[in-house]
Amino acid sequence: MRENQTTVTEFILLGFPVGSRIQVFLFGLFSLLYAFTLLGNGIILGLILLDSRLNTPMYFFLSHLAIVDIAYACNTVPQMLVNLLDQAKPISYAGCMTQTFLFLTFAHTECLLLVVMSYDRYVAICHPLRYSVIMNWKICIILAVTSWTIGVFLALVHLILLLPLPFCGPHKINHFFCEIIAVLKLACADTYINEIIVLAGAVSVLVGPFSSIVISYIHILWAILKIQSGEGRKKAFSTCSSHLCVVGLFYGTAIIMYVGPRYGNPQEQKKYLLLFHSLFNPMLNPVIYSLRNKEVKAALKRMVEKDRGP
Repeated sequence: MRENQTTVTEFILLGFPVGSRIQVFLFGLFSLLYAFTLLGNGIILGLILLDSRLNTPMYFFLSHLAIVDIAYACNTVPQMLVNLLDQAKPISYAGCMTQTFLFLTFAHTECLLLVVMSYDRYVAICHPLRYSVIMNWKICIILAVTSWTIGVFLALVHLILLLPLPFCGPHKINHFFCEIIAVLKLACADTYINEIIVLAGAVSVLVGPFSSIVISYIHILWAILKIQSGEGRKKAFSTCSSHLCVVGLFYGTAIIMYVGPRYGNPQEQKKYLLLFHSLFNPMLNPVIYSLRNKEVKAALKRMVEKDRGP
């Protein structure tokens, strides 16, 4: 009976219900944004690896964020581009499950990395004299590995609960990639437990970490206000402003999608919001860090001048 039920071996991603001309335009636009995402994060990652002046905990975590953003985009955008050219081209069951697992892994990992980065800024501003002791390289590596490990583990929990579900049609996913909620809607079985776990997972990696980030920045703001010189306050705040922008973009969209009200917010709106979350966020992150960070701009300038030679 179970084998007869699970008849769907591939899925069709509906993507964006627009005309062929708009699809061609979106293909060009998204391809350009995808290229900028890879280029921007690749430059950030390259600068951190090649410039010894950026060998600090802050940029160590930023390099991991760049890796996550590149992986994020590579997991969802190519399939989206394929579907814009050929909407009838299916994605296999195994490919869909893999895409879901990887998306959840990178999403969870980025949540935790942003928390770690806020802790790094908290120690740097509130305990500057003890910074090198608290944020030593052993601790930094442990925090990074822990973020990735928890990200993989939480995604694995969702995958283990998803794989046994039977899919007996329809096989059309109302999304531009295999997003877990959209996939669960196609299962011909009770998905209540899955949906509860998705909500619980979202609360645990979004609301909890976001609350800890807010608490960290309350302490940071209080410490900045105690700085006597205006130049000192400006410098201290500038080290945190980039991270705050990234946190606002990432957590803002993610909380609305997975923790916000289930009703009164059409599925189409959440689909486009997730497009911003998975395509625009990874592209904007390196822009935010490079435009608002003097050290990154200085490293880029040194690298360009080095390539030009004498």
